[in-house]
Amino acid sequence: MPSLTALSVADLLAAFRSPDPTPGGGSASALAAATGASLLAMVGGLPKSRAATAEDTARLAAAGERCAAIAAELEALVDRDSAAYDLVMAAYRKPKGTDEEKAARSAAIQAAMREAIAAPLALMRAAAAAAEQGVVIAGLGNPSAASDILVGFELLGAGLRGGRLNVETNLGSVKDAEYVAKARAEAEELARALDHETQAARRDVSR
Repeated sequence: MPSLTALSVADLLAAFRSPDPTPGGGSASALAAATGASLLAMVGGLPKSRAATAEDTARLAAAGERCAAIAAELEALVDRDSAAYDLVMAAYRKPKGTDEEKAARSAAIQAAMREAIAAPLALMRAAAAAAEQGVVIAGLGNPSAASDILVGFELLGAGLRGGRLNVETNLGSVKDAEYVAKARAEAEELARALDHETQAARRDVSR
């Protein structure tokens, strides 16, 4: 199957509409966050910014470049999430006729579930990182692009919340209680961080 992000927009939307289970919500969440980070990168490169010093100009440029790099990471996660789902399905299809097969199948399911958690958790980390850079862009970027900045944050938020839904859903199938607690705590912290950065950005663009 070709990379989802190599498809045209029309073909990608058709893939989301199809009855096939992939691409699903995780890929859609990664795409939303990638779009948000891309918008912030765009604003970071606009002229007529509020950067008043050479240091501010460098900070703004660096934030824009970092958002562009994060957008690329999120783009890769569009495909990674779908691949993770396929791993889970392949694990569930393994034979279970003997005790050995049952044990191997159970181990494969647990390993696949961890990848199905790792992908949306990586999405959440990337979205939170883009939001952190977005605060710099909100404070120093072209004030005429305020709506682009806020839309970028909304898309990052949508992507992160979607990723968190997938994390929580898949954690329910993981038997390692310590792993579950650690992943759940990290997801909670990332959600709080993005909310904090979003509030800061909203204050900065309204100055």
